[in-house]
Amino acid sequence: MGWIGKIIGGTVGFMLGGPLGMIAGAVFGNVFDHAPQQTSGVKAAFGQQSKTAGSQEQAQMVFFVGAFSMLAGIASADGTISYAERKKVEEFIRKDLKLDPQSSTIAMQVFETAGSSSGSFSQFATQFYDSFKYNRQMLDLMIDIFYRVSYADGRMSAAEETLINLAGRIFQINQEKMRTIKQQYGTGNAAGSARAFAVLGVTANASNDEIKKSYRKLVSEYHPDKISSKGLPEEFVTFASDKFREIQAAYEELRVSRSL
Repeated sequence: MGWIGKIIGGTVGFMLGGPLGMIAGAVFGNVFDHAPQQTSGVKAAFGQQSKTAGSQEQAQMVFFVGAFSMLAGIASADGTISYAERKKVEEFIRKDLKLDPQSSTIAMQVFETAGSSSGSFSQFATQFYDSFKYNRQMLDLMIDIFYRVSYADGRMSAAEETLINLAGRIFQINQEKMRTIKQQYGTGNAAGSARAFAVLGVTANASNDEIKKSYRKLVSEYHPDKISSKGLPEEFVTFASDKFREIQAAYEELRVSRSL
């Protein structure tokens, strides 16, 4: 959590601005206030670091706070955040992100704070897009996260899908791309080649060349080193790595079945 150490404290909300800044200021200001009381010199150092945090740390903060704020918006799409919706997010944190206890606590604090804030899903998504509109992989990855969490219990509600589609429009992701991302999770427990085609974003009728082209593109887009250099928080690197391996496994499945 090195990036949090650089921008924790009351100035983070001001640094980010907008609705996500309000969420970040509330959560990280509270974490800072309740941190172990060491020395005034240490606190002063944290405060100074938060003022001078670089663009990489700011991007990581926007991604982290934006992800859990938007997930809160999706979870409350029907008016309230239910126990089941909260458990889906907790499962994502535990199984997909594999966060340590401190990171998990902060993630859920962002989720709960955003869920009870006056900020709307549209506002959160717009600020997220403004930060990553030149990094398309980050936008695609966020849509992937939305679908993964929404389908965690085997189904996605109409209200959840409505907000995910809204995010797609705000992120300026075309409908075909949205469809291929959704298909990875909408196939349910589909196994073998059916699942592999969905992961690679191609149909069963795709040619070998189309499969290879899609594979090369996805491997490039989801390579953990590549997207972490563009603002992916360290807490999400495990998820990106798993996604990368999933793409490789899907291609290997089709390579064997198609004799590519």
